[in-house]
Amino acid sequence: MGKIRQRLIFIGVLIVGSIIALVPRNVTRRVEDRATGRMRDTTVRVVPINLGLDLQGGIHLALEVDQSKGPVPDCADAIQRAERIVRTRVDEFGTTEPVVQIQGRCRLIVELAGEKDPARARGVIQRTAFLEFRITDMKGAFKDALPGIDAALRKAGVKSRSNAAPSAVSQLFGGDTTKAARDSAAEANAPGVLSALLFQGQLPGEYLVHEEQWPLVDSLITRPEVTAAIPRGIELRWGAQSESRSAQPYRALYAVESRPIITGEELVKAVARRDQVTNQSIVAFQLSHRGARKFSDETARHINDFMAIILDGRVQGQPPVIRGQIGANGQIELGSKPLQEASDLALVLRAGALPAPLTIVDERQISATLGADSVHDGIRAGVVGIVLVILIMIGYYRMSGALAVAALTLYCLFTIAGLAMFGFTLTLPGLAGFVLSIGIAVDANVLIFERIREELVHGKSLRIAVDDGFLHAMNAIVDSNVSTVLTALILYAVGTGPVQGFAITLIIGIAASMISAIFVVKTMFLIWLHRRPDMVTLSI
Repeated sequence: MGKIRQRLIFIGVLIVGSIIALVPRNVTRRVEDRATGRMRDTTVRVVPINLGLDLQGGIHLALEVDQSKGPVPDCADAIQRAERIVRTRVDEFGTTEPVVQIQGRCRLIVELAGEKDPARARGVIQRTAFLEFRITDMKGAFKDALPGIDAALRKAGVKSRSNAAPSAVSQLFGGDTTKAARDSAAEANAPGVLSALLFQGQLPGEYLVHEEQWPLVDSLITRPEVTAAIPRGIELRWGAQSESRSAQPYRALYAVESRPIITGEELVKAVARRDQVTNQSIVAFQLSHRGARKFSDETARHINDFMAIILDGRVQGQPPVIRGQIGANGQIELGSKPLQEASDLALVLRAGALPAPLTIVDERQISATLGADSVHDGIRAGVVGIVLVILIMIGYYRMSGALAVAALTLYCLFTIAGLAMFGFTLTLPGLAGFVLSIGIAVDANVLIFERIREELVHGKSLRIAVDDGFLHAMNAIVDSNVSTVLTALILYAVGTGPVQGFAITLIIGIAASMISAIFVVKTMFLIWLHRRPDMVTLSI
């Protein structure tokens, strides 16, 4: 009786643990209030079973290389490299059972199950995330080249669209506002010049543009006459967002060195957090050993120079001054942007930069109802199969079959709890694997019952026949289950998405069937024999 008690305690622990794993629970998480920018606690209802794309729907994105920002010679190679980076980003994004695959030569398909924020998902997937650190134009080479740029624009016949706003900016930065000075400026800024639209900022290489004139200036600086007149080794980069100066919106334009002192290729770690002093969102990063050595050498040569942090061609915030030698660690300041945006930036920086910009050519919501017929047919087939198994087991093996069916209930509980505890996603192929493993569990009981019959035919007592039946059937059960597990592991290794879901569910089901078909059923036999010691045969 002591052996039976120990078995019942073990089974009871498994049942309680499985129920706990399947109970939905409230989890308190700290999230950022987008309105106030402050962190607050919120309660989220966590469902233990993750459903796949075919059971709960999601979003479907088709992406191609964006050729509008420059020709890409080999789109197939770019898509193949982008597929690896996007897969890493999606895995870190936290979605369950994502689908990332190449379609044709130059198209990438991304499907995310149950995604509640499609806009954020699109931003994470599409973001190029190319990080650079460049020194600003400390010698004023671009400023010195402005007269030549103005002349090139006049020669090209570009008409000036400047307005009277420069006087306000001149007052802002303490310039000469006398009539003579204005007349001199008007003479210098003849029709067709760029300099009338640019106002010197507070930092070397920084220029300010009225927000409403930003498109005009952007079109001018990309003209071939201007790009040819810009000094060698200097490039122009816009600020990431507009800023307010004297209650007026401006966009910063930076002249920076064309050679970066380091790029994001040397980045090995990026974490988003709040600055404890300023409460601003920042991304703290760490460089590789080689990158840290190069960064240290370059920053040591540029003490008191200003360094622009450029992400995807946009300068992030105001370039900081290099006060001393910088090693492996640094940070990117995002100002008042939400912490969630900083987290997404850290995510894409860790995953790496895309080899080329991606554009979405097809986007749609995938509803689980689109495959409702398939889902219903699959569930119906599973229910019919389970009912037939139950009827056949009870009809053929009678009382012993009823014990196997009772153990089958615990098998279902253990399998679903295993999926929940390990965080695996349940898909329609996974349901097929679940039903298949039910058949495997019953198959083990069939082997055991037939072995018990053989032992009884040889004249053994009931208790010895039960023990020998379980013992002699064990080799065949283990062999069949091990071969099935090996097959499932191969499917998981070479398959993707639904195939992996099928393999995982099958492996967990086999493990649960070993417990239910062997340990639980034998425990029921022992209890039955203990209550009926006078029995000489079983109803098998």
